[in-house]
Formats: sequence, structure tokens, C-alpha cells
Amino acid sequence: MLALAPLVVLLGCSKNPAENVPAADVRTATNAATLAPVAAKTYAFGPANSKVEFTGSKVTGKHDGGFNKFTGELNIVDGKLAGAGNKVVIDMSSTFTDTDRLTGHLKSADFFDAAKFPTATFVTTAIEPSATNSIVTGNLTLHGVTKQISFPAKIEVSDAAVKVNAEFFLNRIDFDIKYPGKAEDLIRQEVVLRLKVDAKPGKAEFPAG
Repeated sequence: MLALAPLVVLLGCSKNPAENVPAADVRTATNAATLAPVAAKTYAFGPANSKVEFTGSKVTGKHDGGFNKFTGELNIVDGKLAGAGNKVVIDMSSTFTDTDRLTGHLKSADFFDAAKFPTATFVTTAIEPSATNSIVTGNLTLHGVTKQISFPAKIEVSDAAVKVNAEFFLNRIDFDIKYPGKAEDLIRQEVVLRLKVDAKPGKAEFPAG
């Protein structure tokens, strides 16, 4: 099978979906404050009004997926998204993809190991605003590994809603997800994430634990 790999690369290699997407800056997790400001106005979001999706790929193609269950809360102070304490918790057992077989495999110990690591959590520590894309920084815990990540996002704040849109890629190896795939159809390390948040005024009900 190893002998076939060069041939597949030459004749059947698909485009990497991460090619034209910014990479998240991944570093050792920070101890910066992650508590929401006391005087913040809160906005909640979940799958009814928002999406957390991903695209993974291998030599011969790609697959799209996402999560059906997640809970998030954003904090607004003086009309702006607070730097610290914005949070989302994802139920990893709610993973879905475009094929049932892949969905089951992603939940297994080869990838997310949802039975052992039932949730993924992201909590912001800083936001650098700009006229176009702001830079969101926070601690992401995925597959039992916590790293600080930074990525560009478009943020819109109004009384009725807080909208956050972002697209970037992570290297799954940074979170100890190392399953290589088949020798003749290797899985790429880059995974594209897409966030489409439309948070409404209210408090989030995070799962216990």
C-alpha cells in the first residue's frame, strides 16, 4: 500500500480546503483571566440560531461536518464584546458529518474519543478589535489538550444580537489527534473551522461539570 501512495498523490490529490484560510495561532495555554466582567450584558447562543462547522480532508477528497449540540454565552460591556469570559461548550457526541461511517469514526478513540472527552470548551482571554476582522484569543480544550489559540473574526454588536463570523484552520496534531488514515489516502493535519454565531440577549445554561 505504501508503494501506491506516490501514485495517488500524483493522480488523485484533492485541493486542501485550508489552502486559502488563515491559520489559527496556537500556543501554550495562558493563565490570563477568563472570568466575565460583573457588569456585562449577556447574550446566549446555541444550534437553534448558530453553527459550529468543520471541514477535514485527505489526499482523495474532503468531508464536511459540525456539532448539533453546543452552548455559548457572550459578554457585552459599553457596547463592545468583552475580552475575557466569552464561552462555548460543545457536546462532542453531537458530532455529525456527510457520511454516517465517518461520523462514528470521528467519535471513536482514533479522533475525538467522545466517550473519554465528552466536551470541548473555548473561553476567551482577549479580543483586539479592528475595523474589519478582530483577533479573538482564548483557551481551547479539545481531546483533553488545552492550548491558547488566536484567530480573526468579524464581530457585530447591537441591542438585538451579537454576531460573530470566523473561518480559520487548526492543526489537529496540536491537540493530539494523530490518526494518519490509510497509507494510500492520508488524512491532512489541517482542519477548517467555521463559526457563525447569532447570539440573543439572555443567559446560557451550560451543562453541569
